[in-house]
Amino acid sequence: MAYEKVWAKDPSKLSKDELKKLEKDGLEILDDIEKYAKTGFASIPEEDWSLFKWAGLYLQKPKEDGYFMMRVNIPSGIITNDQAEVLAGIGRDYGRDVIDITTRQAIQFHWLEIEQIPDIFKRLESVGLSSVGACGDIPRTIVGNPLAGIDPHELIDTREIVEDVFRYFNRNPDFSNLPRKYKMSISSNIHNAGHDRINCLAFTPAVKEIDGEEVVGFHVKVGGGLSAKPYLAEELDIFVRPEQVKEVAIAITTIFRDHGYREKRHRARLKFLMADWGPEAFKEKVLELVGNLPSKGTDKVKEWNAGYFYGVHPQKQEGLSYVGFNVPVGRMNSAEWFDLARIARDYGNGEIRTCNSQNLVVPNVPNEKVEALLQEKLFERIKLEPKNFIGYSVSCTGIEYCNLALVETKERMRRVAEYLDEELSIDVPVRIHMVGCPNSCGQRQIADIGLQGIKMKNADKKMVEAFEIHVGGTLEKDVAQFNQKLKGKIEAENIAPVLAELLRYFKDNKEENENFFDFTQRVGLEALQAQLDDILGVAS
Repeated sequence: MAYEKVWAKDPSKLSKDELKKLEKDGLEILDDIEKYAKTGFASIPEEDWSLFKWAGLYLQKPKEDGYFMMRVNIPSGIITNDQAEVLAGIGRDYGRDVIDITTRQAIQFHWLEIEQIPDIFKRLESVGLSSVGACGDIPRTIVGNPLAGIDPHELIDTREIVEDVFRYFNRNPDFSNLPRKYKMSISSNIHNAGHDRINCLAFTPAVKEIDGEEVVGFHVKVGGGLSAKPYLAEELDIFVRPEQVKEVAIAITTIFRDHGYREKRHRARLKFLMADWGPEAFKEKVLELVGNLPSKGTDKVKEWNAGYFYGVHPQKQEGLSYVGFNVPVGRMNSAEWFDLARIARDYGNGEIRTCNSQNLVVPNVPNEKVEALLQEKLFERIKLEPKNFIGYSVSCTGIEYCNLALVETKERMRRVAEYLDEELSIDVPVRIHMVGCPNSCGQRQIADIGLQGIKMKNADKKMVEAFEIHVGGTLEKDVAQFNQKLKGKIEAENIAPVLAELLRYFKDNKEENENFFDFTQRVGLEALQAQLDDILGVAS
């Protein structure tokens, strides 16, 4: 029996987007794509453009040109060899050779035309992949531990759990009309590989003694999210066994669907509902739906690894290693992907794992094959041990393809990082994230240094691309916080040298092995502001 759209009883309290979704569910666009592929982009009514999000498709900038960006769901970032070959082929045949790894472990293509979409769908489906639900007001791809199943630092193997939950929600019409996008994380990695506190719903590793036995399971965090008003997820006082994860995920998603705000779209994320209800009231609603659950056990999360896995590391399977590489700002071409698939097949079991740091891992490499793998030409650019700045730089898509972006980001972040690596060396990594707009697909808020694109008038009164600098973000346990904005707007052409000067101040004044977050906490925002003012020549 279909669920009741309880929010539809009073249309006066619904935004125009919500009224449109009552007329046509987002998943219904899947029934139209074959038709539009035959009749061409010009035949698509403009009011249907936004519905393509449910198929994992956004129109690129400018929308009128009819080129689509596509995201492909990669739950936990695990890609089989057949899937890697298909992804490489799509990039080669339709995507003008551009293949991006996103901050949610997905794969992103550009330059796709409506006539090509049916064949792309068939190729994806042939290897068990889908772009459906990668965008839209619907459960998105599930972020997880890219080392699931091979990780010496995981409590349990989460691969089957993630797959089960993803398959349940994918294309499920009961959950295709949520108030807004809905992001989930499931990880048992003790270094918080799933970035728990910036997700709408996150399951994190925990243990609890029940009936005299230690049970491995999860704690639950709800209500995280970034964008213009970021919130850190709050923990519910419940303990969830592995076999209960799907049931609890369904309950929390149902609460969001039926009680989430639909009057104003900018207030429709789950984070706002959690902020208003609070974790105790939210927990009680969850228990109404699933029955009693034990209270929290012992949290097993330790230091945050920020999604980085560089180098050669032993797996929990004796005799095997996983090898982590840097993909500069997450961008590769199809020839590199074909080569990567071959390498993964020749040296491992064919799998490739993507990370939410926009990087990748080749797993299941016999130890005796590691040295030969590292000699492959591909790894001259996709490096095992990158320099500090390019190795810890993240970027959103930017104005090159995105309608929301105000500035160019992807190539600019790469150039800035390379400039910094030439100019100075620091004994600790500094995570720099660049975003083109407040929506923060590049997760600016959790970076050591977040660069947010804006427009400003220059000395000649012309509007130019510029950035604001934010400092001191982390998801480190017990001290998690978003970075804070420094006053001052920096023209895009000057951002690299300004950052170099700010980072020299850090280098010259830091303590041994002190990271950037700890430094900002010690010296304070005012000291960093004074330094930036000095760099920019601001009069006191």
